Amino acid sequence: MIKEFNNIYNSIESEIDKCILNFEQTGQNFVLGNRNTIKIFELATTTINIKSFKRPNYINKIIYRFFRKSKAQRSFEFASRLVAMQIGTPAPIAYYESYGFMGLKDSFYVSEHLENVVEFREVIQNMFFEDRENVIRKFTQFCYELHEKGIEFLDHSPGNTLIKDNNDGTYSFYLVDLNRMKFHESIDFQTRMNNLSHLTPQKEMIAIMSNEYAQLLGVNESLVFETMWKMTESFQFRYHRKKRIKKKLKFWKK
Repeated sequence: MIKEFNNIYNSIESEIDKCILNFEQTGQNFVLGNRNTIKIFELATTTINIKSFKRPNYINKIIYRFFRKSKAQRSFEFASRLVAMQIGTPAPIAYYESYGFMGLKDSFYVSEHLENVVEFREVIQNMFFEDRENVIRKFTQFCYELHEKGIEFLDHSPGNTLIKDNNDGTYSFYLVDLNRMKFHESIDFQTRMNNLSHLTPQKEMIAIMSNEYAQLLGVNESLVFETMWKMTESFQFRYHRKKRIKKKLKFWKK
């Protein structure tokens, strides 16, 4: 097992070592996915969550050993970079990797656990979400800040931004699931619009986001709306076509 720690958390390294060693038997289940598992661990001084990535297939074992950083390492390094750029994300603590003869076996990403947050998905799904339009506008401002700082979050989907109500009329936003990101000197208009096209199929939300983003960027609102909506429709078409194909494949497998 190899590991890398954020120096701020060296004092709890031995506690986290035990959590990793006993990951299957301990911790509170938080996310049980088909690919990854996230568990919460209550330590003496803080609460953390640990993401265990699915074991890679034979080819990826070798790729992650010799040619590409693991998802755990990328998550840790990208989170550290976001923190340095003053972008919200749960504080990165460490990553762990274990290797066998053929390559990467298990990998874990450790970060702080945030309380009292909701996914942006809830804002989309709940038309009566408190202060909904203002939250959408603040979220759009957060996206604009990412773009201005050259950050292209490739998994910019509704479940990958957490929102915290600060109870003072302000909101904080945190990116999660960080292993796919690009950092640029600058981001062009088309890339910005494409990056926002995976968030919601609701035209009224696109209108609010377009209005806010156009004001921030200082461009024509119609241009922003028409471009964002066209890219959203294209993404939704591809997404649902993929789901239909998967459904047919599962039917034939039966």
